[in-house]
Amino acid sequence: MSSIGFKIKQHIKMLIQNVYLPSVYKKAVRHTEVDKNRVIFADMHSDSVPYSMQAMYERMKEEGYDVRLFCKDMSKMSNSELIHFLKSFMKEYAAAGYVYICIYFLPVSSCKKRPETKVIQLWHSGGLLKKMGYDTPDDIPENYKGDVTANYDLVTVSSEVCIPVWENALKLPKGITKAVGLARTDVYFDDDWNLERREEFYNLYPDARGKRVVLYAPSFSGNAADPKCVGMDGIRRVFEKLDENYFLIIKPHPHLMNKYPEYRSERAMSMSSEDLFPVTSILITDYSSILFDYCLFRKPFILFTPDLEEYKKTRGFYVDIESFPAPLAKTEEELERILVDKTYFDYSEQDYEDFYTEYMGACNGNSIDNILNEVKCLND
Repeated sequence: MSSIGFKIKQHIKMLIQNVYLPSVYKKAVRHTEVDKNRVIFADMHSDSVPYSMQAMYERMKEEGYDVRLFCKDMSKMSNSELIHFLKSFMKEYAAAGYVYICIYFLPVSSCKKRPETKVIQLWHSGGLLKKMGYDTPDDIPENYKGDVTANYDLVTVSSEVCIPVWENALKLPKGITKAVGLARTDVYFDDDWNLERREEFYNLYPDARGKRVVLYAPSFSGNAADPKCVGMDGIRRVFEKLDENYFLIIKPHPHLMNKYPEYRSERAMSMSSEDLFPVTSILITDYSSILFDYCLFRKPFILFTPDLEEYKKTRGFYVDIESFPAPLAKTEEELERILVDKTYFDYSEQDYEDFYTEYMGACNGNSIDNILNEVKCLND
C-alpha cells in the first residue's frame, strides 16, 4: 500500500473511532440503563473466546451472568461486516455492567463511557520482555490519534515488577494496574486439567510417547501487518540433525500463519500452545512471553534469537533476556549444541525460582478469585 493510501485508510479509521462510534454509543445511552448482570467478552483478533479470557468466561457463565460475546477476527470481515460488528458492540457496551478484553480493543476507548460500566483488561502476556504500547511504534504508530487504553478500570498483571512498566507503556492512571495474577494460569495448577491435556496430546500424537517433546513457539518481528520470524526455517534444519528421541511441535504465533503456511499443522492447531505445556519437556522461543507461563511448570526453556542485535535496536526490551535462567542460541549450530549437550539444564533451582517469583509471582492458582475481588471493589 502506498503511503498516501495508508494515510487515507488511517484517516477513515480515525473517523470511525472518534466520530461514528461515539455517536452510536451516545444514542444507545439515551435508551438504556446499565445492567450489572450483563458481561461482555470482546476481541477483534479471534472468532472465538481467546485463551487469555476463556477461564474467566467460563466462570462468569457458571455464576449466572448474562454473558455476551463480541469476538471476531477483523481480518476476515468485509468493511460492512466490520461496521455492523462495531455498531452492535457499542449498543451493548452502553448497557453492560462489565467488559472483559485481553488486548487492545479500540471501541471501548472510543468515547467517554458510563462510570457504572467497568472495563477489565486481562492482558494476554505475563512477565516483562519486549517493549509494547506507546513504547514502540510497532504497537501504536506515532501518528495515532486517540487513547488506546482509555476507560480501563482494572488491568491485571503477573507480578509487582510489571506495574510501573504497564503504567508507563500504556499511559494508565496510577492504581488501576494490579498484580493479581493472570486468569488463564489457574488451570496450570489443576491436576485433572494437566492429565486431560496429556491424554489429549498422546491421542493426537501416539508417536511422541517415550520421546522428549520440544515445543517451538516463536513470536514475530516487525508489526502485525508484516510479521516475520527469522528462526522458523532454522529450527527445522536443526531437528533434522538430531536423533529420534526428540519430538518437535511447531506452534507459530497466529500472525505468522499466513506468511508461513508450510508450518501450519492441523493436528498441532487442534491444541493451544498452553495446552501443550503438560507434555512439553523443553520450550524453545525467541521473544514470546509464553516463556513466562511455561516457567510455572519449572521446566527448561531455550531462547533461539538469530536476530537478537537487530531486535534490540528496533523493538527493544524492558529486561536483559541474556540474564534469564536459560541458554541463548544466536545460530543454528549453537542451538544444536545446546540440545545435544543438554545444557538447557545448566541453571540452579534457586535461580529459576527467583525468576518465577520476580515475573510471575502473583500467579498461584487463585488469580480468578483475586481478580473478581478487585472487580467487586470497583463497585464499592
